[in-house]
Amino acid sequence: MFWVYFGVFLCACAAAGTTGGMFPPGEWYRSLKKPSWTPPNWLFPVAWTTLYLCMSLAGARVAGLDGSGLALALWALQIALNTLWTPIFFGLQNIKGGMAVLAGLWLSVFACMIAMWSLDWVAGVLFLPYLAWVSTAGALNWSVMQLNPEKAA
Repeated sequence: MFWVYFGVFLCACAAAGTTGGMFPPGEWYRSLKKPSWTPPNWLFPVAWTTLYLCMSLAGARVAGLDGSGLALALWALQIALNTLWTPIFFGLQNIKGGMAVLAGLWLSVFACMIAMWSLDWVAGVLFLPYLAWVSTAGALNWSVMQLNPEKAA
């Protein structure tokens, strides 16, 4: 049953990941001022592939456990917010809106990690890299917003 759960979670992650192809960064993003510590473009697909695998493993580890309702609800919330960020930031070119989504995403990832940790510490650990990446994404979104006030409205 673990692999069925894993497949379902991976499909949810794949659906979220498709927004990157639907709303690519494009010229608008390339024209923005960015901090010197902005990760290189090649890192994003590598990071997201790794994170989606970890998120799917974490979800699969807790899915069949008693008392997993809150953790699974938080998993659903974080993947929904994860999916929403790309169309808002790149699609609508709304830097402030992206920041608002990232704030909610960070909180939901943190809450999901804690809820999972209480059920299965390995599942909680599998969410640590995701929290680190969303923290970095939030700092990057904030920096881009500060460096481009004329485009951040």
